[in-house]
Amino acid sequence: MAHQSPEGPIREEEALGKAYDARLMRRLLSYLQDYRIQVAAAVLMLVAASGLELVGPWLTKIALDRAVPTADTQLLGTLAAIFIASLAAAAALEYARTLLTTWIGQHVMLDLRKHVFSHLQRLDLAFFDRNPVGRLMTRVTSDIEVLNEMFTSGVVTIFGDIFTIGAIVTAMLLLDWRLALVSFAVLPFVFVAAILFRRKVRDAYRDIRTRLARINAFLQERITGIGVIQLFRQEESTAERFARINESHLKAHLRSITYYALFFPVIELLTAVAVALILWYGGLRALEGTMSIGVIAAFLQYVRRFFRPIQDLSEKYNILQNAMASSERVFRLLDREPAIEESGDPIIPAAIHGRVEFDGVWFRYPGPEDDEQADGSEVQNDWVLEDISFRAEPGERLAIVGATGAGKSTIVNLLLRFYDPQRGRILLDGVDIRDLPLETLRSCMGLVLQDVYLFSASASENISLGREPIDEETVRRAAVRVGADRYVRRLPGGYDQSLGERGSNLSVGERQLLSFARALSGSPRILLLDEATSSVDSEIEAQIDVALEELMKGRTSIVIAHRLSTVQSADRILVLHHGEIRETGTHQELLALNDLYARLYRLQFTGTEAA
Repeated sequence: MAHQSPEGPIREEEALGKAYDARLMRRLLSYLQDYRIQVAAAVLMLVAASGLELVGPWLTKIALDRAVPTADTQLLGTLAAIFIASLAAAAALEYARTLLTTWIGQHVMLDLRKHVFSHLQRLDLAFFDRNPVGRLMTRVTSDIEVLNEMFTSGVVTIFGDIFTIGAIVTAMLLLDWRLALVSFAVLPFVFVAAILFRRKVRDAYRDIRTRLARINAFLQERITGIGVIQLFRQEESTAERFARINESHLKAHLRSITYYALFFPVIELLTAVAVALILWYGGLRALEGTMSIGVIAAFLQYVRRFFRPIQDLSEKYNILQNAMASSERVFRLLDREPAIEESGDPIIPAAIHGRVEFDGVWFRYPGPEDDEQADGSEVQNDWVLEDISFRAEPGERLAIVGATGAGKSTIVNLLLRFYDPQRGRILLDGVDIRDLPLETLRSCMGLVLQDVYLFSASASENISLGREPIDEETVRRAAVRVGADRYVRRLPGGYDQSLGERGSNLSVGERQLLSFARALSGSPRILLLDEATSSVDSEIEAQIDVALEELMKGRTSIVIAHRLSTVQSADRILVLHHGEIRETGTHQELLALNDLYARLYRLQFTGTEAA
């Protein structure tokens, strides 16, 4: 079995891919369809600016060959005015083109980020189990930023550079093809230098990306675990490790700067050699009377303008290469289809009564995507649930208990269709939940977890979560019914008070009460409580118990608990053991069996297994 390397996420960042991939480029360019007019305008501006590049040298030739020898001051003034006008027009076009291509790139980046984020929200939980948060954030931020650079500084400007080179080559050949060929004698050396530069910079960029990924991974882990670092006084050693990783990142950057520092002087040197060849060959022909000084002067200007886009193309090559790698990662994410698919012909019930039934359900969590057997088949995890069958009637309070790892929370995950079972069916009011729209299924359920997640928003927004039918009055009524109202009112801003990241300005118990208000504000037909009172103190737990007694009337309630004191009043209790239902009954009936439940009860309340 091939296990995923600890540096698996980093290895994906290392890949640079091909400099040009027609399939990926077609997909990228499809995002320009809504901006066809702007792209056409930018291309026209580049073509016009490239054409203006030819004006100055040609005017110099006319001035030296016609105006100066004949002392035609009027012609000289006219040529100077045209030259200044061409420079002003070129500057205006460059300004407008830069604004336009940046506008296009930013809007394409906006569209692509919205597309990726929308797609992420549709993916199943199994996908997020397998992919680190940092990697997904990189897709939405860094990778798309690279694509923005390609759209603003790559695709359109590459076209402009190529057109400029072609226009200058044509002008030089028209002026004097023999002198043009002499000027092009250094091109083989330019191409060799460009190839070596691209290869070296490619490796340097790969090193930079790898080390940056390591910095991000190190920071995410250490900031998340800052409490442990401070508790065990590891600040100094952690800082030393970060310094080593950061230093390797610095060295990679310095290598790339070194290659740039070598490449551009080499191109300048080769440009100087081309200038020297023009002066040598052109001077000889001028002495023979077969070439004018104006042609030589025009060539000297053209040759400098000729090598400038070649330098730009070498840089654009790396932009294009990075863009191809980033686009491949982004499109791989977009091509990932959600494992939880809605039925093509969904059943929309007139009303939800709340009858829940598990019928012969078997489930195992999917293995890591990178793990395969020697024969190429996927690795299969052990069964978490085995042949689970039970029914909860409308209004019934069903409790599920068992040791850690017995599969209790998995039942909730399957009922909400975060995952689908490999075998068996889950029914809601007699309808397979795979035939129900996800919105219908999940909107009829209220879920409260042990680990409450609150957003950086107001208390009111954390309760309503922007759900349309839930107004401010409904939010306050739900908070009052679960006893959260008095805690919210103590906040400086009341219901409008921002709670900070993950509700940092609330206690654990207060966060739990808010999650109860959130679940109940939608008037769910089914309440799912997964260790919902395990993290609260006795006073708040008593408040919750009082509220739940009232709120569970008329609703199907499935309560998952490790603390047996919270389930003794349940209508029925299921005892899970290693993924199987081993016992079922009321609290007193299960104690009378004197088996698993009774053993768990004695362990919690007496600390011994013996009666």
